[in-house]
Amino acid sequence: MTETQTEAIALHDTTPTPDPTPTPAPQPRDERVPTVIVDGVDIVYRVNGTGAGRGTATAALSRIVRGRKKVERRAGVRKVHAVRNVSFTAYRGEAIGLIGTNGSGKSTLLKAVAGLLPTENGRIFTDGQPSLLGVNAALMSDLTGERNVKLGGLAMGMSREQVRDRYDEIVDFSGINEKGDFITLPMRTYSSGMGARLRFSIAVAKEHDVLLVDEALATGDRSFQKRSEQRIKELRERAGTVFLVSHSNKSIRDTCDRVLWLERGELRMDGPTEEVLAAYEAFTNPPKTPKGAKPGKSGAKGT
Repeated sequence: MTETQTEAIALHDTTPTPDPTPTPAPQPRDERVPTVIVDGVDIVYRVNGTGAGRGTATAALSRIVRGRKKVERRAGVRKVHAVRNVSFTAYRGEAIGLIGTNGSGKSTLLKAVAGLLPTENGRIFTDGQPSLLGVNAALMSDLTGERNVKLGGLAMGMSREQVRDRYDEIVDFSGINEKGDFITLPMRTYSSGMGARLRFSIAVAKEHDVLLVDEALATGDRSFQKRSEQRIKELRERAGTVFLVSHSNKSIRDTCDRVLWLERGELRMDGPTEEVLAAYEAFTNPPKTPKGAKPGKSGAKGT
């Protein structure tokens, strides 16, 4: 073989040469699917002063011409910073508890995730349409419970057939008829607990990508709470994400595997349920110093 032939073969040879560099092992990927991303969110309420002229055409024109900030200063508008620079990511299949003392911003944050409140700064991204369930969720008090079940199911996007198929399940879950045929009575005759149980039962009859529950589990008896906790677990297993606001640490422990602790509008802690609840309980129930004992000293004498 001539030298020219050898060079031609070398140019057209497509056989891959072994790479002396070893191929790194593939890294495990995070298979979790995010459903809610809260990125640096601030939420501010504005309380109008006596000179605000709220709702008047003159006030609206002033805001346009002079600018919002200048008019607010002149009108004595107070700003209440309800949520401050909160960031977290929620994943499909999680049940997340929101805890904090009164006025810490828990319900405000849920309303913002549901799209009911605007953010002052930051952004909120959601996968699908979050559904907010609270004890004040509106049903029509003049209509019977039966009629409200049907209207509530349709309002959540269920078809008439789905509502019809799940009607008995909703009524049985709520326990409305345990002490009589209350489902055929107007809702104005219900106690607050009965109304809240029916609202929750309607909401969980449909599978949600993101379900936001605000204090609804605190309104029923222990039997209803157990059914509610089991239903939330079922929603999680079906690839949903559940947020639960509650002042009952037991409900949080029984239902959630992750907890966000808000305090004065700030995210103070985010982590596993037991870890966060232990810190929160130490914060809300600090150990009491015995009378007569000095702080930092046990008072015990050595032997």
